[in-house]
Amino acid sequence: MEWLVLGLFCGGLLLCLALDLSILYALVAGLALFLLYGRRKGFGWGELFRMALAGVKTVKNILVTFLLIGILTALWRAAGTIPVIVCCAARLIRPGVFLLMTFLLNAAVSVLTGTSFGTAATMGVICATMGGVMGVPVLLTGGAVLSGVFFGDRCSPVSTSALLVAALTKTSIFDNIKRMLKTALVPFFAACAVYTALGLIAPHGEGSLDLTALFAREFRLSLWAAVPAAVILVLSLLRVNVKLSMGASILSAVAVCLLLQGRAPLALLKMAALGYTAADGQVGAMLNGGGITSMLRVAAIVCLSSSYSVLFRKTGLLDGVKAAIGRLSRRTSPFFALLCTSVVAGMIACNQSLTILLVHQLGRDLYPESGDLAIDLEDTAVVISPLVPWSIAGAVPLSTVGAPAASVLLGCYLYLLPLWRLTGSRIRKRDTAKSTNDL
Repeated sequence: MEWLVLGLFCGGLLLCLALDLSILYALVAGLALFLLYGRRKGFGWGELFRMALAGVKTVKNILVTFLLIGILTALWRAAGTIPVIVCCAARLIRPGVFLLMTFLLNAAVSVLTGTSFGTAATMGVICATMGGVMGVPVLLTGGAVLSGVFFGDRCSPVSTSALLVAALTKTSIFDNIKRMLKTALVPFFAACAVYTALGLIAPHGEGSLDLTALFAREFRLSLWAAVPAAVILVLSLLRVNVKLSMGASILSAVAVCLLLQGRAPLALLKMAALGYTAADGQVGAMLNGGGITSMLRVAAIVCLSSSYSVLFRKTGLLDGVKAAIGRLSRRTSPFFALLCTSVVAGMIACNQSLTILLVHQLGRDLYPESGDLAIDLEDTAVVISPLVPWSIAGAVPLSTVGAPAASVLLGCYLYLLPLWRLTGSRIRKRDTAKSTNDL
């Protein structure tokens, strides 16, 4: 019965993918399916609905954070924060190091904004445009963009995925980020080396793109516009609560909008709710977006997915799958078991948030320490999801910059990170076994 229910749920996810329908339809159908399973196991309807609600309550704090992120991303656009950062960064791009700079600049912007999709739509689009002018194959550019946008998506203090992992594992996001930076060090420099080598051998010409003139049509470009980004960066380094950091950044962005850009207060309220919309079409193609409404879909996915957690635990639906993962962990290592689970979950879930939630549900019993679970989720589920060609995690950034799906093969950082961690886990297990035998 359990495998049939799970098979129907997976079938619904794949059907939505095949018909190009929102994954929310499959998640709603899944909730109904799991409630029916619980009813068949003897639970009352009232008890089942309380289980689902209890699951949603576990992520209530992150839902508030999603609200703040929506407001923040809209006001950073309206204040000219993102345009100023992008203009400064674009000046650093040169043909010989184009791929390396594409990776680094997208990584930097994604750390500041915490969004892979938003970074791809701004710095990613700019890099793809400049790459086209320089004659760099879009296949290569797409891979560098994909690596860069998920570097920050993984370890930014305002990243929805990082916040979700912290909420699920009940850990400090700043402690998680500290560990993430350590595990990312070698893969990051290895990816830099790969993109440097590819940039030297890839065909390219000369070309430039005047972004300052473009953005000047819509904004007063001044370093004052970068203050909201500086505020959140400094407060994050000081380990100030994420919500307080975002609140301070929002307030500074409001001040910049009013005093520097001359925005009307009512217009700011509308932007905070519905997102920023530029008057200039070319600027809008790069910057439109943000706002509370932009976060509704991911919030709905998280709410529906989290409603499963208590249902799964109390009805025992996933007990068989968890037992199989446990056996794999004992034969290999917890990291390897979580990595395999992430690959399968990523192929089924088709999006990053649900992949994280499923892998956490299936693998949390493997880890006595929540901090270890958090870092392993970051180094598996978070970065594996965009490598699945049909997952929206990778498909959306690549389609945004006009790159083919094959660019996932050149998203070097995304697979160098789990491979590096896997190598380390195998070495530790071998050393542990050797020490045990010596005793």
